[in-house]
Amino acid sequence: MRRAGSPDRRESRPEQRRQSGQASGQVATVEITGIAADGAGVGRLPDGRAVFVHRVAPGDAARVKVVEERKRWARGRLIGLERGSAQRRAAPCPHYSRCGGCTIEHLTYDAQLDAKARRVADAFARIAGIEIPPPTVSPSPAEFGYRNRLSFSLRRLGSGRVVAGFHAIDDPGRIVDIDERCLLPEPALASAWGQLRANWGPGAYRLPAGERLRLTVRATAFGRVTLLVEGGTSPGRPEELLGSVGALAAIWHRPGPATQASLLAGEPWVEEIVGGDTVRLAGASFIQVNRSAAELLERHVLELAGDVAGLRVIDAYCGLGSYTRALARRGARVEAIELDEAAVAEGRRISTGDATFHAARVEDVLSSLLPADLVVLNPPRTGVDAAVAEALKVSPVPRILYVSCDPATLARDAARLGAGYVVRSVRCFDLFPQTAHVETVAELERVARSGS
Repeated sequence: MRRAGSPDRRESRPEQRRQSGQASGQVATVEITGIAADGAGVGRLPDGRAVFVHRVAPGDAARVKVVEERKRWARGRLIGLERGSAQRRAAPCPHYSRCGGCTIEHLTYDAQLDAKARRVADAFARIAGIEIPPPTVSPSPAEFGYRNRLSFSLRRLGSGRVVAGFHAIDDPGRIVDIDERCLLPEPALASAWGQLRANWGPGAYRLPAGERLRLTVRATAFGRVTLLVEGGTSPGRPEELLGSVGALAAIWHRPGPATQASLLAGEPWVEEIVGGDTVRLAGASFIQVNRSAAELLERHVLELAGDVAGLRVIDAYCGLGSYTRALARRGARVEAIELDEAAVAEGRRISTGDATFHAARVEDVLSSLLPADLVVLNPPRTGVDAAVAEALKVSPVPRILYVSCDPATLARDAARLGAGYVVRSVRCFDLFPQTAHVETVAELERVARSGS
């Protein structure tokens, strides 16, 4: 298929080009009115179609070249500004001109928060048919240097050349080389990334073999760093790499998405602080990337939960069990569900109070654990399985606290729950400054049916 934006010498009518996704080359001045889920600005072409353009801000009058067309929408590339918005600023990162990692760094921080609030409200209205005002977005305590984990794509280009970084903003098939000057990671993580780049050797021969790798680097609150390499075949020379990077505690390898991560070199686990508890992390264990903003979010969830003494609570997609432990300490009887067996084992090891962990898919066991007084849902970006929503309709609970990292799937799942639940409150937390991602906590309450 032809790359979007490349010349098209074939003769075709505009409607044919729109159906095929080819570029028309049309240039228009577009008023930017909002920010989409991927961080692109949204405006309207003269024919009324929505056009999505990166590196613009709400309030801009932007000169845009159409590079991809569809029947109802198009993608454009910014040529220049006829009028710049007051919501703009100069992006401070040295990599920003080409990097697609931070799609809205050119917006003032207040404008970023406003865009995220509007995106959540729009998702509820458009997908669920639920009108809510733009919710409050609690800002991150740190706008930069907040990430304790970053994933980089590595490509071996031959002749000992390596590029490792993020996908390009205008060409997702290309990787922009990113060094330790990136403004997102915590200082320990940035330092370790620079040392890794300097010591993986020509062609990154100390890493597992393979043309394409995914490298996830994580730093703990204690300054220890781990590396997870996904993809590739042979282990490389992990002991040499471990010895050359002072803060590096372990190197893990997962050859494919369906395989378990195995330890190549270093310590089998590192200690981290999660929910006020010291936990052991190994391999690909998940925790929130913004530790200070995550504390604000977790505090809000527990405030919404209120007095749970004596209540039966289900903590679904519980991860390492941070909510499980906090609710059990408050006197709840908690059933915790998590698919990751390593996370479940660690949750059991440090659990306190009346808590039972289930290593299973939520959709497979939720029905057997209902009824409950409160359900906490904290699913991945894909949201909950349809069977989960159905189980909560068949055996409704008084309240659901839904923690979401994607407004679209949150709104979809709220709609799936139907008229039996009403959205009582929505609040957002900015765990991902400089990007369009936002974390949302929705409180849903059961509505008593007439006559029941």
